[in-house]
This record gives sequence, structure tokens and C-alpha cells, in this order.
Amino acid sequence: MMTVHEVSALAGVSIRALHHYDRIGLLHPTEVTEAGYRLYDDTALEKLHCILLFRELEFPLREIKDILDSPSFDQDRALEQQITLLEMKKEHLEKLISLAREIKKTGVKKMDFQVFNTQEMEEYARQAKESWGQTPAYQEYEQRAGGRSREEEQQIGMELMRIIAEFGGMKEGAPEEEAVQAQVRKLQEYISRHYYTCSDEILSSLGQMYAAGGPFTENIDRAGGAGTAEFIHRAIEACCRKSSETAAE
Repeated sequence: MMTVHEVSALAGVSIRALHHYDRIGLLHPTEVTEAGYRLYDDTALEKLHCILLFRELEFPLREIKDILDSPSFDQDRALEQQITLLEMKKEHLEKLISLAREIKKTGVKKMDFQVFNTQEMEEYARQAKESWGQTPAYQEYEQRAGGRSREEEQQIGMELMRIIAEFGGMKEGAPEEEAVQAQVRKLQEYISRHYYTCSDEILSSLGQMYAAGGPFTENIDRAGGAGTAEFIHRAIEACCRKSSETAAE
């Protein structure tokens, strides 16, 4: 067991913050002695470690509590997603550092505001939060996956990657081409059949996540060749845009 002062010194978190975590139900001490001293065991420290990773990614405390309290929360999966988010944050910071150094060296000759764009990172974070939470799509997935064996899950996942890899052979063409658009609908229908109802809105979000960098992009490009993830993103956007225009007529 560690006292609140020892935990504060170890984790670099103020005692006031740890008291606040206790008050809001985010992190309770394992035990409180008769003298009122808060004590934390290894399980509590493990939870604090997870909390601090989310805080590093600028998640509000209320969202962190909702995530950790969710019955569907998977710590291993969350850690993988946290790693991806941290890698995206690192890449963003490296671009800002490079820009600052270039300005210091040569002066401002070109106004490059793209390096300040964090949309892809924010979109990935939103998708991650949905998977940790209790969205209807995630609940639907949990219900379907609950009745499948590990082998069935693996087979479904392999077929999904095969459909995604097929885009690799199409990426030399235009995303709007009929065959490419048919492949987008094939992907959407497969997700709806085996995972959750994949609306155009969800499909669009998936497309953005595919091209956002990190493991998703790397796995897709590994399956279909370099540039496949970005091509799928553009094809999905074209598909959703066409659906929106058709609905507006």
C-alpha cells in the first residue's frame, strides 16, 4: 500500500487532484485508515496510470470516468488506441517544431496553417470514445459478437480485410468510378451484416479513421498497398456525397 503523499510523488499528481478524483468517483483509495489516511494498492495505481494516459490526451475527467465505468471497457484495446493517439500527437508536435525551426532559420516566407490542423486526431479520438462507450452501434456489435466463437470472429475479420484489400487494385482509377462505388457499398453492407448497422454517417467516420494514420492506416496499406487507406477514404466520401445529393433532390 502507498499513502496519498507517496502516490503524489510517484505519479507527479498533486494531492489535491487525488482528493478530487476520490470526490468525483474517478479513483477511490483502496483503503482509508481510522486516522483518515488514504492508501492505494497496485490495482488503484494501475487505474491511475490509465487515467493519466487519458489526461495526457486531454480527455475531460467526466469522460474518463464514463469510459472506465463502462461495462464494455477493454483496457488492452484502450491502450492500443491510446498508443495510436499519442503517436498522432507526437507527429503533430514534430510538425510544429519543424515549422518553428524553419521560421527561426529563414523567417516567415510561407504561411502554412495546415500543421495546426488536428481534425484527424480529433476524429480518431471521437471514434475511440464511441468504442469505449455505450453507443447503439457498439451495443449492437457486442450483441452480435457475443454469440460467435474466436474462430468465427477471426474469419469475419479476415474477410473484411480481403474486401478492404480489393480497393488496392482499384486505386489507380477515380474514387467516383462505378466499380469503386460498388466496392464501397460492398464494404458498408458487410459491416452492417457482421458488426453493426453502418449508416452513411458511420461509414464516413470510418473512412476518416482509415486515413488518419497509425495502425488502421498501416494495416490497410499493408493489405492493399501504399495509398489504399487514403483512396478508400476518398471513395467513401464520394459515395456519401452522392447519397446526400440524391436525398436532397
